[in-house]
Amino acid sequence: MARLLVVEDDETIGSVLESSLERHGFTVHWERSGRGGLVAAGAGDYDLVLLDLGLPDLDGIEVCRRLRSSQPLTVLVILTARHEEMDVVIGLEAGADDYLTKPVRLTELLARVRAHLRRGPASRIAPAGDVEVGTLRIDPAGRRVFLDGQEVPLRTKEFDLIARLAESPGAAVSRDALMTDVWDANWYGSTKTLDVHIAALRRKLTEAAADPRLAPRISTLRGHGYRLERPEESACDSGSSR
Repeated sequence: MARLLVVEDDETIGSVLESSLERHGFTVHWERSGRGGLVAAGAGDYDLVLLDLGLPDLDGIEVCRRLRSSQPLTVLVILTARHEEMDVVIGLEAGADDYLTKPVRLTELLARVRAHLRRGPASRIAPAGDVEVGTLRIDPAGRRVFLDGQEVPLRTKEFDLIARLAESPGAAVSRDALMTDVWDANWYGSTKTLDVHIAALRRKLTEAAADPRLAPRISTLRGHGYRLERPEESACDSGSSR
């Protein structure tokens, strides 16, 4: 039975979330403050955290960053009234795996929670051995990525994305294929999270490269998806969209 942590200060919303999720088979612990959520997350073994941003003691974005740092494999889903696109981007970049805005239908919330739990942190079937694309090396068994011999610290979905793109370097991978393989075939909601995770992945690869100009290039194929360029293509095509 999956264990969920709800961090929500609104008594009405928190009560509804707790009772509804428990009624659908989840074990739920509800905290009403950011600090309480951090303490609970450190003391418990939760599969997923539902996090409000408008908390009374700590800003939810800061709570999200701390949770991601201390609980790297826990699924973090922001559930908030903040709905501007920049809020979504900031939340995802802070470490959230998903971002839902209030009011949210229970059917959508349950679908998203179940989709994340089905995938899990290591649910993809890994190739038999390491995958190398230029100076990029992916260790599927250890879920580790190395660039120029140095390990690149990646979040769960960032690893899954680079591993999926590296399965066919130079080949176009559609948005639908990435959402299906990295998130879930029955994903319910916006694909904005894909773009934010790709942006974070590009940034980390560029920062880790011995020469940023030679960092692995992930090209945007507008209206279709993304492509991990082969090293020779990346070097020759410095004008590819990033």
